[in-house]
Formats: sequence, C-alpha cells, structure tokens
Amino acid sequence: MPQESSHRVVVIVDENSNPFELGCATEVFGLHRPEIGGHLYDFRLCSPQPHTAMRDGFFTLTGVTDLGATDTADTLIVPNRPNVEVPRRPEVLDAIRRAHARGARLVGFCSGAFTLAEAGVLDGRRATAHWQWADDFRTRFPAVHLEPDVLFVDDGDILTSAGSAAALDLGLHLVRRDHGAEIANSVSRRLVFAAHRDGGQRQFVERPVPDLPDESLAPVLAWAQHHLDTPLTVTSLAARAAVSPATLHRRFQAQLGTTPLAWLTGERVTLARRLIELGERRFDVVARRTGLGTAANLRALMRRETGLTPSDYRRRFSSAPAE
Repeated sequence: MPQESSHRVVVIVDENSNPFELGCATEVFGLHRPEIGGHLYDFRLCSPQPHTAMRDGFFTLTGVTDLGATDTADTLIVPNRPNVEVPRRPEVLDAIRRAHARGARLVGFCSGAFTLAEAGVLDGRRATAHWQWADDFRTRFPAVHLEPDVLFVDDGDILTSAGSAAALDLGLHLVRRDHGAEIANSVSRRLVFAAHRDGGQRQFVERPVPDLPDESLAPVLAWAQHHLDTPLTVTSLAARAAVSPATLHRRFQAQLGTTPLAWLTGERVTLARRLIELGERRFDVVARRTGLGTAANLRALMRRETGLTPSDYRRRFSSAPAE
C-alpha cells in the first residue's frame, strides 16, 4: 500500500479550459483512495486569476492558488481549450518554461499539446493531439513530430494525449509508470474504465460498431486472457474466433488498432508485472505463468515495455518484503 505521496501534481486552469479533462485529472491524481492506502499524489489546482470562467461559461472556478504553485510541481498539467487559435497568457507560458527547465514532467491533454508547443518545449519532440486539429497543429508547429493517430505519446518528461477520453488513458499510464500495474488496475476499476489501452492504439477505429454481433473480439479476448500460460498463437486465436488469421488481423486493426501478436504480448507483460508486484520472486515462474517462455524473454520484453528489468521492477513496485 502506498504512503501519502510527496509527488506533487499541479494543474493549470485557464480561461475557457475544458471541464472534462480537469475532471479526469482530479479523478485520477487527486482523490483519496482508502482501498490502496490514501492519496497517490499531492494534487493542486492553480490559475493565473482569482476567477476563471470555464469552457463556454458553464461555471466559474474560484478558490484555487495562483501560478506560484507551478514552481513546486513534479508533474505539471497544462491548460487546454476548444479554441486553439487564442494565444495563451504569457505568464502561463513562462510558468511552463520554468517547470520544464528545472526538470518537471509536463502533461498536455487534448489541445494541451498546443499550449506546450506555444511554450516552445515541444520543438524536436514527439507529441499527439486530437485528430481534428492535426493539420492545424502541423502548420503552426512544424518542428514538433506529431503522431496524430495514437491515443497518447510518452516522450519521457513530456506526455500528450488525444481527445477527451484519452486523458484517462494517459492518466492511468502515468499511475502505472509511477506506482505499478496493480495500483493502476485498482484505479481503473474505480473508474469502471479499461485498465490499459496502449498509447499506440488508434484514436478512432474504422468501424466503431461491428456490422454483425459475432464479429466482436470480446469473447476471444476474454478467453485468451484466461489462457496466457498456454502457447497461444495468432492461428489458435483465429481458430477460437472461427475465422481465418487474415480476418482476425483485420478485426484487431479495425476494433483495437493493433495486431493480435502485439495485443497478446502486451497482455502477457501486464500479467507479468502484476505477478512481480504481488511478490512472485522466481522469474522463470513468472515467464511460465504468463506464456513468455523463458526468463530471458521476460527480461527483454519487460525492458522494452517498461524500461526496467524484472529485478528493477520488483525493487520499485513489489509489495513483498525484501529478502
């Protein structure tokens, strides 16, 4: 169980900010969570003015601190709004630049990528934004490497997400990165939201509603998640779904925006992370129970997906006492 966190997350709220993304940030980073031992973060809101009119004047936010809070932020979430043509206040952009210069982690939800780019911290970096603004973004900020078809981009100390609900995906990704898969899963259960949608998944799918009910991947996905310790292949998944491998590939791309093999590998690594967090110290057992085969393969895939070896991941996230 986590202790009260000293990692401070600060959200800048500016005129015409979107309430939805503010709500996502508050829900993921700000709430007390007794089921996991308290607050995951020290969460603050700030604004450049005492009274801030939110999007379309729906309501006015008051009672939050000023921009001085940004100077103590470990993670700074920048403001977003529907009108991306209106320049940000100079004092907001200066606060973002100061935070970046001292090494704070910067996060932009939806049109927040425009705010980061306007501050000049995205030049030469990878980012995403809502797909409907992709052309406008590229025209205004050609030095930024925009990836318009993904849910979110983790570029180390700067992270950006696509439209609206992708803010929850990025928020849970940060919880997973900071606290591990088990706690991220607990937060997602409270949200009644998918525990993990990979950042590379498409922002939207070509066929959001299958033409026929039996084209849904849900049954085969649920079956595969309960058989990860077996030697599953694309061929065996296709057989379970009663389709050809080529048809299965098309359905994965249309419904999930990924390939069957990439989805399967991601599920196995997620299970491996949870087993390690829950105290399994034998990496050969973790590899076998997740279908990854060998400890060497587990090590390679864990490093690729998390940036950590299994041993480093255990030291950081395991709830079991040290030997």
